[in-house]
Amino acid sequence: MPLAPAAPDIQEQGLHHKLTAGQMTMVAVGGSVGTGLLLGSAAALEIAGPSVILSYIVAAFIAYTVAMALGELASMHPSAGSFGVYGELYLNQYLGFLCRAGYWASIAFSIGAELVASATYMAYWFPAVPGEVWVFVFSALLLLLNLRNVSSFGRFEFWFSMIKFATIVAFILAGAALLVSRHVIPQYNAQGGFFPKGPVAPLLAVFLAIYSFGGVEMFAVTTGESRSSKDIPRAVRLTFFLLAGLYLGAIIVLAGVMPWNHAGVSESPFVSVLRVAKVPAAASFMNFVVITAALSGANASLYVASRLLFSMGRSGWAPARLGKLNASGSPRLALLVSSYGIIAALIIEHWAPKQAFLYIMSTAFSGLILSWVVSLAAHISFRRGLTPQQVSALPMRSPLGVWGSILGFTLVSTAVIHTLFSSRVNALGGLTFITALTIAYLLLKRSRRAS
Repeated sequence: MPLAPAAPDIQEQGLHHKLTAGQMTMVAVGGSVGTGLLLGSAAALEIAGPSVILSYIVAAFIAYTVAMALGELASMHPSAGSFGVYGELYLNQYLGFLCRAGYWASIAFSIGAELVASATYMAYWFPAVPGEVWVFVFSALLLLLNLRNVSSFGRFEFWFSMIKFATIVAFILAGAALLVSRHVIPQYNAQGGFFPKGPVAPLLAVFLAIYSFGGVEMFAVTTGESRSSKDIPRAVRLTFFLLAGLYLGAIIVLAGVMPWNHAGVSESPFVSVLRVAKVPAAASFMNFVVITAALSGANASLYVASRLLFSMGRSGWAPARLGKLNASGSPRLALLVSSYGIIAALIIEHWAPKQAFLYIMSTAFSGLILSWVVSLAAHISFRRGLTPQQVSALPMRSPLGVWGSILGFTLVSTAVIHTLFSSRVNALGGLTFITALTIAYLLLKRSRRAS
């Protein structure tokens, strides 16, 4: 089995190592906590009722297996190429490329979704301004920010993400106060019991809950610019426990305060709870928060996409020009190419503004799940090649060990199969996506061999 701890470092020389554990954590939190939780949480609640809490617990466990597997691998191989590098080292070149390129394509495209969402929310205050104007303005700001040195980016994203983090914590506290003080009647058994849709319903909602945890893997990309390898284990644990605390706390409050059969009828369930809690101007306040959440998500995604493409340029899986850095240590060309999702957003915003967000976000799930599957498989292969003495010497060890990754791999693979075959569109789209990446791999492999 190839063990080459120095290989990623050699390939990615020139990156500035300035991100702290807190900044790495908030990049992942910024990329994960977005409009899916703030506006889309009602969908899972409608599927399973109050038992959706169980769905999020299962999803949190799956995300934990991914975070711990990536934590071990990242502590051995800090790399901007992250899960793609791990797949190439411990599985094969094809899966390493498929994972890295698939995630890059998906997350770069999802940047457009967040910008379209931001433009949609700005219409609340400026209904006369076309959405394309806001997409253009926000895009320019994010590109300028990402072209600066990584230290400036890290500080900005830290505080940007902190806004929505603090808001969700305040929401959880406000909802908990309503429940404890009996200002609202707890809804856990009020509308048909805890399992109003039957005991199988929470399993159906697990797939939506898994998508909510998408972004937990982003911290692995930031390790390529971490200030110190000692910060990595702390960043891993902070990322998971912050996300798990936010999601589980928020869904427990939502299920307790909101009747599940009324969720999402006319407004975000978060707005509904804040309105019940008599928070002044709840709708305007949440509109500001979701705009911040969307822009923070787009900012984190643009950073991650540019670093993945930079890593591919350095390793020969993309044109070498994409591996060049500017004086600030930012991969300028990789950043500009990774912003193609913004162009797609402008086009879709113009031709199909009402469906734009759903059109773009539907493409992101395949890349996310692919990165989880390959990461877990790579960790299983990595652990099987180690002696007990080598395991005990690891900079970070997963409490679940190899068996946690085996269980996580099984559960995530089940989610992939369910997602692909839940509809004909999903199956066709997923297979087309994999086929396109496979053709790209074969062409690039031939050109690498020739050179």
